Amino acid sequence: MVASVERLSFPAQTPAPLAHDNSHLLSGKILVDSCSQSGSGTAIARMYVPLTRSQIWPQLTNYSRWTEYFPNIVRSEVLETVNGPNQRYRRLYQVGRKGFCMLTAQVEIYLKVFETLCDRLQFRFERGTFSNFAAELTLEDCQGGTILTYSVSATPLIPVPGFLIEQAMRHDLPGNMEQMRQLLCR
Repeated sequence: MVASVERLSFPAQTPAPLAHDNSHLLSGKILVDSCSQSGSGTAIARMYVPLTRSQIWPQLTNYSRWTEYFPNIVRSEVLETVNGPNQRYRRLYQVGRKGFCMLTAQVEIYLKVFETLCDRLQFRFERGTFSNFAAELTLEDCQGGTILTYSVSATPLIPVPGFLIEQAMRHDLPGNMEQMRQLLCR
């Protein structure tokens, strides 16, 4: 039996994806919704990938490759794989760097990643330079390909206004998602 993991919960003002969005996604657009709350940022990015979930899955679970998908992640490694009778997850260590106003901030994070085969990756915060971090990547069949949805919510320990975190996510996610799509389709 695999331990139950709570689904990532986003603030009420984050709009849910609309059905008509699929036409935009199928045309290659990357849709991003974001919001900020006191000291934290939240974003949801969606894109269409013209590959099946089973084609994408092995690439997404190659966590050392996440440095290619997200250039601000400069290190990503699996520390441990747990395949117990009641829980299955991987423990990751990641280091990220981001420039803000002529300064570069470096963050590190230890995560547990719960994998639901060809369906969902749930990243849960263990410790690091965040007071809170959660992310979820889901895969959904769509016209012979896959809608990939990446949701992230982060609150760094360094005092940064929430709107700056939200702006950084809104700015970086489309390019990161496009890079991910290009690498997945190689």
